[in-house]
Parts: sequence; structure tokens; C-alpha cells
Amino acid sequence: MLSRCFLYTFFTLAAGSLFAQKDSGKIKFSGYLETYYTYDFNRPQNHTRPDFLYSHNRHNEFNLNLGFLKGSFSSERLRANLAFAAGTYMNANLASEPGVLKNIFEANLGVKLSARKNWWLDAGVLPSHIGFESAVSKDCWTLTRSMLADNSPYYETGVKLSYTSQNNKWTAAMLILNGWQRIQRLEGNQSLGFGHQLVFKPTDKTSINSSSFIGNDQPDSNRQMRYFHNLFGQFELTEKWAFVVGFDMGAQQKSKGSKQFNSWYSPVLISRFQLHPKWKLAVRGEYYSDKNKVIVDTQTANGFSAIGYSMNIDYAPFEQVSCRLEIRQLRSNDYLFYNGRKSTRDNEFLTISTAISF
Repeated sequence: MLSRCFLYTFFTLAAGSLFAQKDSGKIKFSGYLETYYTYDFNRPQNHTRPDFLYSHNRHNEFNLNLGFLKGSFSSERLRANLAFAAGTYMNANLASEPGVLKNIFEANLGVKLSARKNWWLDAGVLPSHIGFESAVSKDCWTLTRSMLADNSPYYETGVKLSYTSQNNKWTAAMLILNGWQRIQRLEGNQSLGFGHQLVFKPTDKTSINSSSFIGNDQPDSNRQMRYFHNLFGQFELTEKWAFVVGFDMGAQQKSKGSKQFNSWYSPVLISRFQLHPKWKLAVRGEYYSDKNKVIVDTQTANGFSAIGYSMNIDYAPFEQVSCRLEIRQLRSNDYLFYNGRKSTRDNEFLTISTAISF
């Protein structure tokens, strides 16, 4: 409690001091809109795709995946972002948040702590420090999100202290969080979550990232510590060819006070090729294993274990516009999917999207 009060007081005083100095800056407004159509060959009757997929998750209907309006302020010592959003991604991914919190995409304020060094303290609803994929499909190499991205945090709420080296090759951050992808704290949970991020960029074409989360995502009466780590590297081998490789691994106590843990892991490999200045091709291979159903509760005997492949082709007629087509297949060990007549191990689907940023 004392540490939280100290951080809040420090952040408030720092921000107030800078505002008193009339730190002038720029205000910018931006937006994003992505519409899509997904056809699931299992043809779910309720039009909802499997609940471990949070983006582009409606079958056989034209819909809005994500649309947001964002206002940003930036100056030498201050920065702030506020974005409100709607879409099927928001409905699925923020389902546990109450009321209007379901529509908050981003809401944070940052203060630069040093005039000479690149130290920043940010607080509020922040983009996740975990992973290489975000909710903004236009910024990702594949149209739909990988299984490891869909089942790790897209957003987080808390305080982030970060430092970037003078040569911009190293970035390090420590975080204190409300929990595993939460704006509002879980009822009955009084414990904080913690995270770290370390990014190394030896060149403009190479990036290596290590991120973690430590915390309890259960009520204190059933406290189960969760330990999670994400590692990925992004490499541009030539002007046309690049690839990214990632690996998630997590463990959670089996029960309160237990010395035994349930674990899960997920590797992914994505390769992208520039066919033409306006055309790109990407292929993906991935696997997700959560046999003890810590993250994905399948209600099946052997938990969640699935392998996936996808291929997408992107066309960008203008810098702000992206038109994409993706074919993807998932295959599980258990009979996890349902095609309207019987259970099946396979799920194939096709997704088309158009996105514009402004």
C-alpha cells in the first residue's frame, strides 16, 4: 500500500511540476478502422468461432474487428494517449471489464524523469509489453493473430519505468500491474503483478526481445502464482525477406501453496516476403500446448494442444490502406472443434479484411 501511495504521489508531483513549467507540445488525432469477413468451414451455428481466438472471431458475417479514435500529446518531457474503441475484438478481449471500461483501448500519461537521459515513467492503460503482435492487424505480419498472441496480454494497466540507451540499441523496462490483462482488479485479489522487458536492437534490421510476467490472477483465497516469459527475435535478412521467431512459456501453481506447477508453451515462426512494393506474402507455423488448461479451458480430457499453419497475401494500394486475405488451419489433439454434426480435430477458415489508418 505504501509503495503504491509513493508511486502515485511521485508521479503526480512530477507531472504537476512539468505542467507548471509550461512544457509545450503537440496534439495529434488519429484513427484506425478494420472490417473483415471470416468463413469457418466448420460453420458454427452461433457464428462465434472458438473462444481461444479473440480477433476476427465471427463466422460468415461482415463485421468490424477494431475501430478506434485516438488523441495523443507529446512534448520534450510529457506524453499522453487516449483511445476509445469498438469492434468484435473489444467485445471478446475485454469481456471481463465492466461498463465503459470495455471500450478503453489506451489511456496513459508519461513523464520524462531526466533532462539528459531517456528515463520515462508511464501510468495508465498501456499496450502490452509482451509479444510482437498487437490488436492492430495492419501492423502485424499476419492477418489473424497467432495462438500465443491471442492467449497472452494485449493490454495492461499499471506503472512502467523504462530506459532507452543513447544509441537506441537497448531498451529496458520494469512494470507494476493490476494483473494479467486487466483494467479493473479481480474481486478478492489484493496482490500486484510485476513484469520486465529487455529489447536489444544491434541493427535497424534485427530486434531481440525478452518479456515476463509474475503475479497471481486468482482471488487471494485461491492464490496461485503465475510465471510467464516471452522471447522473440525479428530479423530482416534482405530488403524483401524477413522472419520472426517467438516462444512463450508459462507455469502456474496447481493450488494455493503448492510446490507443483502446471505449465504451457507455444513456439511460432513467421516468414514474410515482399513480392512487390505494394504486395507481401507471409506464411506461419505455430504450436500451442496447454494440457492442464491453465490458459485455454477446453473441457476436454487432454486439455488444449494444437498445431496451426497459415498463409496470407497483402495488398497496400495506398500507404494508409491494407487489403488482406488469409487461409489458416488448426489441428488439435483432442476433438476440440464442432462442425455442426460431430466433433472434429480440424478447423479451417478463410479471412478477408480491409484496414485504414488515418
